[in-house]
Amino acid sequence: MAARSQSSRHGAITAVVCLALAAVVAAMESLNVALPDIARDTHASQTDLTWVIDAYSLAFASLLLPGGGLGDRYGRRMALIVGLLIFGAGSAIAMTATSASELIALRAVLGLGAALVMPATLSTITSTFPASERTRAVSIWAAVGGGAAILGLLAAGALLVAFSWRSIFGLNVLLAAASLAGTLRYVPESADPSAPRLDVVGAVIAVAALVALVFSVIEAPTYGWLATRTLVGLALAVVLLVCFVVWELRQTTPLLDPRVFRNRQLATGSMSIFVQFFAFFGFTFIGMQYLQLVRGDTALLAAVQVLPLAAVMVPTSRLAPGLTARYGTRTVCASGLTLVAAGLAIIAQAGTHTPYALMAAGLVVLGAGMGAAMTPATSAITEALPSAQQGVGSALNDLSREVGGATGIAVIGSILTSTYTSQVNLSGLPNKIASEVKKSYAAASRLGTQASDRAHTAFVSAMHIALLTGAGAVLLAAAATLILLARRPKTASTHERSTAADAVSSASAEIAQPQPAS
Repeated sequence: MAARSQSSRHGAITAVVCLALAAVVAAMESLNVALPDIARDTHASQTDLTWVIDAYSLAFASLLLPGGGLGDRYGRRMALIVGLLIFGAGSAIAMTATSASELIALRAVLGLGAALVMPATLSTITSTFPASERTRAVSIWAAVGGGAAILGLLAAGALLVAFSWRSIFGLNVLLAAASLAGTLRYVPESADPSAPRLDVVGAVIAVAALVALVFSVIEAPTYGWLATRTLVGLALAVVLLVCFVVWELRQTTPLLDPRVFRNRQLATGSMSIFVQFFAFFGFTFIGMQYLQLVRGDTALLAAVQVLPLAAVMVPTSRLAPGLTARYGTRTVCASGLTLVAAGLAIIAQAGTHTPYALMAAGLVVLGAGMGAAMTPATSAITEALPSAQQGVGSALNDLSREVGGATGIAVIGSILTSTYTSQVNLSGLPNKIASEVKKSYAAASRLGTQASDRAHTAFVSAMHIALLTGAGAVLLAAAATLILLARRPKTASTHERSTAADAVSSASAEIAQPQPAS
């Protein structure tokens, strides 16, 4: 009876932490389907829309490791409670927002909450569950983490059928409230008081470097790619990154020791995850606008139309371990990345009147590529480390995913904006209308046939260039994978893994335990 009661309690904990995880993961993608409505209601420019989406991912990615470290040291339950309060309160306030700048700031607040929630969900399972129940709970956690983004798109699309874009934030509030109630009722406190002191200076430098990079890239279409402001911002990002590396190399308990990337297998896996989500997040940002504004689909139909990607990715990811065992990580990962690039290139061919079948074909190829590449990439990270340091692999996997997504939205979104702005034909349009067309594609789509037709043509051309740029980046990563994994390092594998593990801080190692690719 006691064992059954304990199992039921663990089931309740799993349900609660997975609900919290679903809330913060779904928020990454759900607002993409609402971009046309947000642009019309808030008069947001194309650059503003990029920030509305990326502010969340940027804050999430920047603060993920510090958030995990705080939970480990001061309590994972406490981190969940604080993170959910921030996420829920920020979402409630966002329902009242009337301008793009308010939304951008509040999305960043939501990202802060998510950075506390996500690592605490998994580390709660791994630190409190017995080994007999841990594997099953982690697999459920991974499945929720993998599917919540697509479910978020679908839920948001369904809400927009009857309500405004504000209802998406209302859903966030409900999910946060339910998760908070469950946390207070079922989740036990767990912490490691002996965990190393958080590397605050390293965290600040890392956040500043990523913010400088993303800000400079997103704002480049407004000020010019060769403008002093843009070049100084990019140079500052590079300088801060160098400072971060130098600082971390000198710490006894660094936030993330750069020496871990001496391991080719781990470095290649991290690069692969980074570039996959660089491409996926960038595509989603563009694809939702294309489906709704160019094709005229509803938000719900647009969300449904990306399902072929998930429908192919899930079974392919299940086949990937067998393919990897037979053909090797190098071949399967590089082939998967090549398919991702091919999928983006196919979607890039879509025009103003192209049948949906073309995009569906591209989504199938893209999904197959991500399913094939993700599993060996994650395995490459975790297998590079001994069992005692497997948490490092999960931390790097999550970090690569979130930083890749934030960077992808910034770069691909910025290329879309700058190309659209430079190519849209404004000749013969009244000054006021011309200004609106140039400022925002979403606004241009409702300004009359002449303006909207020109905007559609320019947007499709910009989408073509942006997605092909993303495809090119993924192909470069595929080539790098072939080169980096061409042969094993001469040192013994066990020694290599031990060296890599010793280079990583124990604080980072406590963040999570290994999970299936998601």
